[in-house]
Amino acid sequence: MSKSTTVCVDASFILRYVLQPENKSVQSLWQSWILDEVGLVAPSLLFYEVTNALYQQQRNKMLSAETIWETLELSLDLPITLINEKNLHLKAREIAMRFNLPATYDAHYLALAEWMEVNLWTADARLVNTLKPFKVKWVKGIESARG
Repeated sequence: MSKSTTVCVDASFILRYVLQPENKSVQSLWQSWILDEVGLVAPSLLFYEVTNALYQQQRNKMLSAETIWETLELSLDLPITLINEKNLHLKAREIAMRFNLPATYDAHYLALAEWMEVNLWTADARLVNTLKPFKVKWVKGIESARG
């Protein structure tokens, strides 16, 4: 996969995609990636986070167990290449410190995108806002997909 045809996605983006089929900006962006044969990558922790978020929604009775099960299966079938690179963890720690992040989970996505020199797409407005003062141009919030 070349840089120009690859993007990194985080768990918040995947959750928005699978749980909100009515979200036209996310759905359109996803379809454009598929049509343009854009490679999708994420650190190996992606589905740990997706599974946990779905479980929490079931626990809080926001969605039924059946819906969560179907959504998890759909998520796991998405064409995403998971990257499990040892140095990614070291880079994630550095990035968490550089941007003063409260944890290293988001930093793993940032580290992968930075290492691969690709855009990171997220639905996490908090992360986007945290990075604004640093002028990180390769992190794209879903609001960037509108229009």
